Amino acid sequence: MATAAQWIEGARLRTLPLAVAPIIAGSAAAYEVNEFKPLYAFLAFLVAFFLQVGVNYANDYSDGIKGTDEDRVGPLRLVGSGVASPRSVKYAAFACFGLAMLAGLALVALANQWWFLAIGASSVFAAWGYTGGKHPYGYMGLGDVFVFVYFGLVATLGTLYTQAHTLTLLGWVGAIGIGLISCALLMANNVRDIPTDIEAGKLTMAVRLGERWSRITYIVEMALALLLTVLLLDQNPWFMLVFVLVGPTVHSCMTVWMRGGRELIPVLKQAGIVALVYSVILALAVWLGSLDIISHEVQVFTGY
Repeated sequence: MATAAQWIEGARLRTLPLAVAPIIAGSAAAYEVNEFKPLYAFLAFLVAFFLQVGVNYANDYSDGIKGTDEDRVGPLRLVGSGVASPRSVKYAAFACFGLAMLAGLALVALANQWWFLAIGASSVFAAWGYTGGKHPYGYMGLGDVFVFVYFGLVATLGTLYTQAHTLTLLGWVGAIGIGLISCALLMANNVRDIPTDIEAGKLTMAVRLGERWSRITYIVEMALALLLTVLLLDQNPWFMLVFVLVGPTVHSCMTVWMRGGRELIPVLKQAGIVALVYSVILALAVWLGSLDIISHEVQVFTGY
């Protein structure tokens, strides 16, 4: 029977920055148009948090019963290691999905956007279908699409729209940027697992592309996420603060390019932190941009 510490490790809390980042970015975009609603943001966070933990448990369960995790490199797998029964891990995933739906229902009711229920339901089905069911799309190389759409577009723009009932350039840039960083994290994870995934018949995007092109894809995704910020400089020069992430990004790209196996594990944490800091910088830039006198001085200094 798994201990509490093992359940926490199995939840893979180090992936939570990917759940928090889109909520911060979407709320920053709402704040930019004077529509920030803290309660709505908190409920959106609960949805993202429980979906993230739920999908981690769901992946643990599905990969575990398929035998994919038997020789996996990385954090503890509850089912694969035998410390928890498949049934208990499956129920833990369903419990998290249920809590996510309750928080989502409250958010939809407050925002009076009932059509969001369809998006919420699709998020749960997508979370389970990544590695679960008879035809898991994560085994067909489509996991990257799911991550981009739900961790990037849906989470960020959904947070913005429930608060402001509109979509903005900042919302789109933040959504695409976080989506790309999330895809990069998944790519690094799957590059690490290429040998075991091939053996298990799991055709991830990394397996399909091969190691070289998968590493190149990681670099391109991380670079594009930062470069997209250029689109925002005309409306607020403070967004150039995002480029303080160039150093950590280059470091992670070099690691992905030159390392493999267990040496890629720190990159997963780095990419998650980059996503979180990226969203915080977007929020900080919005706030600084509201201070007109400071914005004016930055414009004089930079020429933007």
